[in-house]
Amino acid sequence: MELKSLSVLGAGSWGTALAQAFSQKFETVYVWGRDRNTVDQINSLKENRKYLKGIKLRENITASTDLQLVFRQGNLVVIAVPTQYVREVLSCIDGTVEKPVVSASKGIEIESLKLLSDVIQESLSIEKELVFVLSGPSFAREVAEGLPTAVTLAGDEKLGEKLQSVMNTETFRLYLNEDIVGVQIGGAVKNVIAIATGAGDGLGLGNNARAGLITRGLFEMTKVAVVFGGKPQTLYGLSGLGDLVLTATGELSRNRKFGLLIGKGVPVNEALKQVGQVVEGVKTVKALKKISIEKGIELPISEIVYSVVYEGLPPKEAVKILMNRQPKKEEL
Repeated sequence: MELKSLSVLGAGSWGTALAQAFSQKFETVYVWGRDRNTVDQINSLKENRKYLKGIKLRENITASTDLQLVFRQGNLVVIAVPTQYVREVLSCIDGTVEKPVVSASKGIEIESLKLLSDVIQESLSIEKELVFVLSGPSFAREVAEGLPTAVTLAGDEKLGEKLQSVMNTETFRLYLNEDIVGVQIGGAVKNVIAIATGAGDGLGLGNNARAGLITRGLFEMTKVAVVFGGKPQTLYGLSGLGDLVLTATGELSRNRKFGLLIGKGVPVNEALKQVGQVVEGVKTVKALKKISIEKGIELPISEIVYSVVYEGLPPKEAVKILMNRQPKKEEL
């Protein structure tokens, strides 16, 4: 299988950052985006001023608003569009797909409660062995700037080894993992926990509270992974604990910033407007609410985030509810 060209679906910060990172290893990188201005900027100025202002993109990166064209041109496809739009985008692709497709989006489809690997298989005529997931602690701007980053590539081991050798760069390192379910759950649920830790910081709850939320949040992530068929140990790796720590504490985290704003009393809609980009945790928490009911599992942090975001529960009241829950043994 020849892997000389790459197609990236999504011209936001993450899609552009991945195009920049992988442009070191591929002869040509094609980027698809809906927004004509962004596409024109990438082609004429070699910059995505809306999402990654100030970062000069390599000359071998070109962009287009033609989805079919971009999808066809690459020997490998990376998906970096908002989770809830993945099915809609892929439904526009015609014909059998006989090349690897890597999901770099993070979340759970709200309507079906399906992971994106399943959505990809349902939306495309593609073999299971060709579907992969890329996840881990990776802020888009730092990836685009070439700062050292380590992530997980999950999927079929044999083909995964070939992708790993092609996609690894001097600053972007991929570790293989066959647990495609656990890797996806980690990437999705950590965004919700990051909203909680951000809200705690906005309320001024201190370092102790942040550490407690991260630790118990990791436990919630593991519970969800298990009910979906993932391995608990996966959540202690890059796509679980690593991504959680980054997103819950990093200043570039959209989910943490959103939580910080609502913790300071900013209304939800205004907080979303101030963040200015998709806050995946706001969508994912709706899926987690459904999962907790349908699977019969207790997800106290996720449920309280849902109440704050969608039911108007004041963040200060949310803290009281969490702290006054029935005492119990620490489960690991």
